[in-house]
Amino acid sequence: MTKKSLTSVNPHDYSPVGEVPMSTEDEVRAKVRAARDAFPAWAETPLPERLKVLTRLRDQFVARRDTLARLMTSEMGMPLTQTLFTVDRSVSYMNWSLENAEKCLAPVVTFEDEAEIDEITFEPHGVAACISPWNFPASNFVWATFQALCAGNTVVFKNSEDTQLFAQAIEEMVQAAAFPHGVLNVIYGDGDVAQMMIRDDINFISFTGSTRVGEILYKQAAEKFIPLVLELGGSDPGVVFEDADLTKILPALYAGRFTNCGQVCQSMKRLIVHESRFDEVVTKLSELVLTKRVGDPMQEDTDIGPLVSKKQLDTLLGQMEDARAKGVTVVCGGAQPESLNGAYYLPTILTGVTQDMKVWCEEVFGPVLPIVSFKTYEEAIHLANDTIYGLSASVFTEDKALARRASRDLQAGMIKNNLANTGKPQNIFGGYKRSGISRENGHFGFHDVTQKKVIAREK
Repeated sequence: MTKKSLTSVNPHDYSPVGEVPMSTEDEVRAKVRAARDAFPAWAETPLPERLKVLTRLRDQFVARRDTLARLMTSEMGMPLTQTLFTVDRSVSYMNWSLENAEKCLAPVVTFEDEAEIDEITFEPHGVAACISPWNFPASNFVWATFQALCAGNTVVFKNSEDTQLFAQAIEEMVQAAAFPHGVLNVIYGDGDVAQMMIRDDINFISFTGSTRVGEILYKQAAEKFIPLVLELGGSDPGVVFEDADLTKILPALYAGRFTNCGQVCQSMKRLIVHESRFDEVVTKLSELVLTKRVGDPMQEDTDIGPLVSKKQLDTLLGQMEDARAKGVTVVCGGAQPESLNGAYYLPTILTGVTQDMKVWCEEVFGPVLPIVSFKTYEEAIHLANDTIYGLSASVFTEDKALARRASRDLQAGMIKNNLANTGKPQNIFGGYKRSGISRENGHFGFHDVTQKKVIAREK
C-alpha cells in the first residue's frame, strides 16, 4: 500500500514546497511506546543532565536560524523579517527555562518546626501529547514541549499539517542534539493522526489551536482522567479611552492587529474607541495601514505577507461577505490585491460594525479590524467582554488609575496598557472563558506540566 503524504504549499503562489509522509497508526503507536519506555530513565535523570540535552537543542535553533526562518516563510507566509524574530524569540524562551528550571522545579517548604518539615515537590506527568498550530511554528513548538521536557516528561509532538516541513526540521534537530531515544518523538499528519496519539497511552495533553478542537480534547482528557493545557481562540478587544495619546499608541494599534497578517492568537481583533476620538483613530490608523507593503514575504521590505492557506483565505472571505451583507463600511482594504495570486488579503479597517456580524462575534484570523465607538466606561467594558473568548485585551489611556480599573474589569487572561503584547518568557500565556485552560511559560508554566506532591517528614 502506498503511504499517504502531505504536501506543503507556499501560500505566496500556491507552489509546492515539499512533501512529508504521514505517520501510520503503527508508527504513532511505536512512538508513543518509545516515549513510554524512555520515561522512567528520563524522569530519573538529574535535572542538570536533562538541561544539558535541552541546551544542545537550543544550540541547534541558534545554528539554523536563517534556514528555519526561511522555511517558516515558505510554508506559512510570515514575512522573513518576522520569522527571523520568531526564531530569536523561541531561543529567548528556551534560555529562560534553561536558566530558571532548577529554581522553578525546586521543592517548596510549606511548614517547618523543631520536629517536622513539609514540602511540595514537582514531578512529571509521564508521556505528553503535544499538538501545535502553524502560525508561529518555532515558538509554538518551544511553548508546547520545552518546559515539559525540562520537568522530566517525555513528548510525542505533532505540528500543524500546514507546516509539516518545519516538523521534519525539528526531528532533524532532535537527532543532531543527541536526545536519548524516545524522549522527544515527532509524528506527521492531520487531525486524524493527532487522534491516534490522543487515544494511545498518554498522561498529559498540550494543545494550541481552535476552541472547537480544544473542546473535543477536553472531553477526551476527561474520559482518560488526565490533565491538559489548552491555548485556544481569542477575539481580543482594544479599548481606546478619551485621553489616549494617539501618536504614542498608533504603532501598537497597528502591530496589535496586523502582525503576521492578523494570524495571532493574542492580537487585537476588535477596536472599541471613545466617540470623541473615533474619527481621528479611524483616519490615522487607515493612513498608517495604507503605507504598509503587501507582497512576497521573502522580500525584506514586505510588511504583510499572505495568509497561511487558501482555506484560511476562504474563511476570511466568508466573514467579510457576511459583514457586507449586514451593512458594514469598508474604510480601506476589503479585497484581494489584483497583482498577487496567492492567499493575500489587503489590510482592512471596518466601521458600521454590528454585534451580529461574524467579524465581531467570531475569531477573525486575518488582517481585518472592526472599529466601533462607545460613550461611557460601562459601555466600553460591556462591548469588550461581549465574546465567548477571553485571551487578552488592550487598554489605551494615559490615566493609570483608569488603566488599573479597566484591567480589573476586562475578562481576559492577559492585559496590555499602551502596548501590543505581553510576550515575555517570564510571563504566563493563557486566557479566560473559551480561550483555554491552564497556562504556558514562566514560573507557573512549570507547574502545569508537573504533578504536585506534599511530603511531610520528621526531622
